[in-house]
Amino acid sequence: MTEVVQGFCAPQFAQVRDEFEKLMRGPAEQGASLAIYHQGELKVNLWAGTRDKARKLPWEKDTLVNVFSTTKGVAALAVQRALDQGLLDLDKRVSHYWPEYGVEGKKDTKVAWILNHKAGQPAIRTPLPDEALFDWERMTTTLARERPWWEPGRQHGYHMVTYGWLLGEVFRRAVGVTIGQYLREEISGPFGLDMFLGVPGSELSRLADLSGSSVPPAGGRLYLFGKVLADKESMTAKSLCNPMALMTSSNALAWRTMELPSANLHATAAAMAALYGKAVCREGLLSEDALLRCQREESAGDDPVLHTRTRFGPGFMLQQTGHIEAGFGPGAKAFGHPGSGGSLAFADPERELGFAYVMNQMATYVLVDPRPRGLVEAVYRSLALR
Repeated sequence: MTEVVQGFCAPQFAQVRDEFEKLMRGPAEQGASLAIYHQGELKVNLWAGTRDKARKLPWEKDTLVNVFSTTKGVAALAVQRALDQGLLDLDKRVSHYWPEYGVEGKKDTKVAWILNHKAGQPAIRTPLPDEALFDWERMTTTLARERPWWEPGRQHGYHMVTYGWLLGEVFRRAVGVTIGQYLREEISGPFGLDMFLGVPGSELSRLADLSGSSVPPAGGRLYLFGKVLADKESMTAKSLCNPMALMTSSNALAWRTMELPSANLHATAAAMAALYGKAVCREGLLSEDALLRCQREESAGDDPVLHTRTRFGPGFMLQQTGHIEAGFGPGAKAFGHPGSGGSLAFADPERELGFAYVMNQMATYVLVDPRPRGLVEAVYRSLALR
């Protein structure tokens, strides 16, 4: 199916446009957008396809889409800006800000361990009904009361969804506003970035509907659902399916309008590329110290939740040498985050680059989907031609 690609692309990145056009002609896409922010300018902003399940409404320049775990990197950038402002301290115990949390072996858990996935709560043990997903107090209270899956600080494991409640509650208590409100008032509003944690009613008509993948993944790929089916009481199963509404609510109004700083940011590719680009182009978003913090390795090795090797900084996935599925191209200092289904956004400080790809046809790959990997490769080929 041929798709008409719209938008603009600087001549330097012509082969990136070619790669995006090829991708949109294939069966793996419905609607998508790609953006590149380089050395202080938005150099690429392309979009194509359709945004509704009936495949009738065109993807527009301002179409918003849920980027799932790509949200985590945006939340982490908000945290870094708040650190610059002296609003919280990652070396303090979680219980310093959230006293109820300091029980069941969690008394010494540091705020930093939420960001680098060492907090020991990647999943909720208590069986929860679907409606609990949309009840912030119920989810945070449940996490505060439970014992961790491992001794906090001893190892890391990807906090797929719980990252949002844990980080969000600490941030709310320390700063006095939610991460979503802080994002609007301190980042997306002042810097003109089209993104929302909790989509307001006035913007709902711009949202893309998400669709399941129609293309089977290549053989030998790692699927988390196999682990879920093998052991429904495992950390991995509970991180994905407790409550079960985590698997079924992505197009629901309640999901779109709630705030979950691990999974339900709705944004354009241009907004996320500009966010990361501004962070590394020293445009007032972050201090030099914060930029260095973003690149710092804090967790690495075997991940018992994702069942692969992962490497994290303070809220970001980091470049992982020799692991193509976790890679952000050749930038050794790159940091960012992929999202379930295929979205990806990251920064390369050495090249003053911000990259973002978003889409509405979901895939089932762990870590970085092959679709953005091909686009990233084209970006770096383009940069090498200079």
